[in-house]
Amino acid sequence: MESVQVQGTSVPAIGLGTWQLTGTDCRETVRTALELGYRHVDTAQAYGNERQVGRGIAAADVDREDVFLTTKLDGGNRDPASVRRSVHESLAKLGTDYLDLLLIHWPNAPWMVDNGETLRAMDRLVDEGLVRNVGVSNFPRDLLDDARRQSDAPIITDQVQYHPYWDQRELLDYCRIHDVLLTAYSPLARGGVLDDPALVQIGNRHGKSPAQVALRWLVQQDGVAAVPKASSRDHLAANLAVFDFELTDAEMERVRDPSKVTTGYHYARSMLPF
Repeated sequence: MESVQVQGTSVPAIGLGTWQLTGTDCRETVRTALELGYRHVDTAQAYGNERQVGRGIAAADVDREDVFLTTKLDGGNRDPASVRRSVHESLAKLGTDYLDLLLIHWPNAPWMVDNGETLRAMDRLVDEGLVRNVGVSNFPRDLLDDARRQSDAPIITDQVQYHPYWDQRELLDYCRIHDVLLTAYSPLARGGVLDDPALVQIGNRHGKSPAQVALRWLVQQDGVAAVPKASSRDHLAANLAVFDFELTDAEMERVRDPSKVTTGYHYARSMLPF
């Protein structure tokens, strides 16, 4: 497994996204992923699956120290007292005494506490050793810049939607300048890349699937990691098999520049809550 180095922290370049995974399926998917070689697992308080994620980690024959584990604060857990209480609850559910990464899931709404107040509460958890790194999710560049200035602990990542139909070049440029990892969720555009003609053609050239081409395109970019969701053993294994080939510069540009019709369709689709 290749890793991305960011501000002295090593983050596995491919992780397991667990959104919409629940119950036994979630536990078994996490266990299988770790046994296949995953070392990066991403969950959130809002997913309602932290307990099953923790059980999956415990069931795998992998040391906890070898797993980079991320969770995210729910929208109702942003004031200092709620940050502390909810993180202790997350740790209990996950069966661990520390988090590798704690994120603000979405920017705080105007009627909520300021993002800086939430970040300072997260900083205190870092000081106490309950959290090793902090970051944000779904923050545009201006809010990411503000978060970096307000947090004493380094903001090591902004987890955002990023795939061939969602241009994040402006944010990625900012992240590279300031040594912030861009973590891509929904990297396969909710399955939209699977029948993309350009990705099919490129994949045929390398003996890879369109999904593998899309993931390779992401992790081949400096400062990018990806957390695709998968549940079957075959798909889990396929998502890891992206480090044994390399896209040419021309192929990288072709993946980055899909048709406007395709981009528009997948942009609209990504806005749907299902």
